[in-house]
Amino acid sequence: MTVVAAIAAVFLAAAAGMALVRIIRGPSTLDRIVGTDVLLAITVCAIATEAAYSRDATGLPILLGLSLLGAAGSVAVARFADPVARSETALSSTQPGAPGREPPKSVPVGSEARG
Repeated sequence: MTVVAAIAAVFLAAAAGMALVRIIRGPSTLDRIVGTDVLLAITVCAIATEAAYSRDATGLPILLGLSLLGAAGSVAVARFADPVARSETALSSTQPGAPGREPPKSVPVGSEARG
């Protein structure tokens, strides 16, 4: 069991190192954000590996919180990175003259009764 834990620790350390390189050298902000998300996932895996090795479940609430944080962060990054999603959000505003929306129909007062 100790050999398996040592191999897992080496792999997790190598993955964390590569994620840190992506965070530091990332040519764009999106690369740095994705590297941070990957580093969070590696941290979750490291905590889970330690919990399995020590057979102690006290780290599970931390795993749950970090997993929720990672999922919310991934959704936020996807919304940030996708310009179509941002434009659809802007188009669905409640402003009457928003581009892409049909203007409200103007009906003269009293014309409904004349039908």
